[in-house]
Amino acid sequence: MADLFAWLISFFLLIALLVIVTYQLMCLADLEFDYINPYDSSSRINRVVFPEFIVQGVLCLFYLVTGHWVMSLFCAPYLYYNVRLYRRREHLVDVTEIFNSLSWEKKQRLVKLFYLVFILFLSIFWMIYTSLDDDE
Repeated sequence: MADLFAWLISFFLLIALLVIVTYQLMCLADLEFDYINPYDSSSRINRVVFPEFIVQGVLCLFYLVTGHWVMSLFCAPYLYYNVRLYRRREHLVDVTEIFNSLSWEKKQRLVKLFYLVFILFLSIFWMIYTSLDDDE
């Protein structure tokens, strides 16, 4: 039963990550269609970058602590990419360069979104498998 709760917690962490990345994509789409100005868009995106990094780190650490090694390995490339962005100081969106890097920023977040959806489906699969296994 504890394993099922671990999968539920990871499910909610993944949903939180999906919401954060989707919010960033919506801000970039609003900027592209000229609904908001570059300063507001970059400040909104930059406000949720650190929570995204923290939730991703907590999720990867959570998988390690609970003994879900395969899921931890699946989360490791995304965590490595976030750490690399942070160390290169490329994690925040620059107001002055946001229009030049708009397509790159959107592609980057779309790849993150699809990667998170893949991990979410794996998590749902393992959660269902665990719940069926607990009934026996």
